[in-house]
Amino acid sequence: MRHVPVFRWVLAVGLVLIGCSLGAYLAAPGYPELRRVDLTVLDESADGACTVRWSDPFGEGEREGAYRCDAERDPILKAPYYEEGSGLGRDTGFVRAEGADRGELYELGQYDGEADGLLRLSDALVVAGLLLTIVGLVGGNIRAMARTSGVSPQVVLRARRLSEVAGAVAVDHERAVEAVRAAWAPLHRELVDERLARLPVARLRWAVRGRPGADEWERGGIRSVRDVLDAGVWELGRLPGVGPRTAGRAMAAARRISDRAETTAAVPVDPGRPEPRTTALLVALQVLVEGGAAARRTADAGRVLAGRLEPLLADAEPCRGYREMLRAGPDRRRLARASVALLRQELTAAARDGLAERFAQTSVDLLRGQNSDAAGLAARVGFEARPAEYRRVLVDVTGHGIVTAR
Repeated sequence: MRHVPVFRWVLAVGLVLIGCSLGAYLAAPGYPELRRVDLTVLDESADGACTVRWSDPFGEGEREGAYRCDAERDPILKAPYYEEGSGLGRDTGFVRAEGADRGELYELGQYDGEADGLLRLSDALVVAGLLLTIVGLVGGNIRAMARTSGVSPQVVLRARRLSEVAGAVAVDHERAVEAVRAAWAPLHRELVDERLARLPVARLRWAVRGRPGADEWERGGIRSVRDVLDAGVWELGRLPGVGPRTAGRAMAAARRISDRAETTAAVPVDPGRPEPRTTALLVALQVLVEGGAAARRTADAGRVLAGRLEPLLADAEPCRGYREMLRAGPDRRRLARASVALLRQELTAAARDGLAERFAQTSVDLLRGQNSDAAGLAARVGFEARPAEYRRVLVDVTGHGIVTAR
């Protein structure tokens, strides 16, 4: 369901009405710049309509014109009482002090009708605009509070840290395992190659069945099973009297012998006569031996926990902050709140079992820096004291390699 910003539109309409109110107020006629003058009333009717004469303060001399005198002023100011025998009266008025009509009489209230209408319109618009603005602000905030309920940045942050430390211990353990494989592989490969190089090509005689014997192969430069594997079917087939079929059978037999040699070959280690490559293997093994099964179980637990937390963290992302929650749709918010609840359960269980501390300590143990000389000596001593554990760890890591002392 798509979110409809109702209160946002209400607020927008309210602000527009307030703007229109300001426009109406500015459009209402205002009072021009005026100057007060004395008026001589030449004649006057009972309703206040009169003809007056005044002295233009801007140097235009005496001027006459129609005017609406104050009908309720003191009678002594009206004709003929003001100047007995002259028939003249007295009043005061205003003339414009600016513009093209400067010096002309200005009657107060002559535009009051138009101005009052615009001012009343302005008042009505501002009242309606303020009401809509208040409704939009209050309703929008109430709705925003409802939409942002469930925001839990601390829960998401703690779960993210727990996921990172859980994933890190799994990566650190895998790195330690790869270090053992990297140290063991060249030693094992070299041992297998030495064995294959010592096996004469005559061991493949049964595979060629009546084809050229070992002497012919040796004259062609193929003296050992290793040479057969290095030459390949194409080169073997070019030997005198050897065709593609015989070369293929010989290559298959050599590969079977190589597979058996790889399975049974054991890397020899003599702690009494250290050699850099075997010492490096023992150093790599020592990390896993010292960590033991507990380190492996902790790494597995970290891998499983990180696998559970990562999708929950992705779903709970809107709960990371108010802005993210406001941008999310209703379905996304419901999913985020449910994910935060599950994250709380994971955090409670992890705190109860002390998983974060175990993960961190195991990572430290797996990544502890070692001086090469001291580490090599410690590894050789450890191998002499617990050779079976070193063999077991190597078998677990490589699948088929074992360590034997000379």
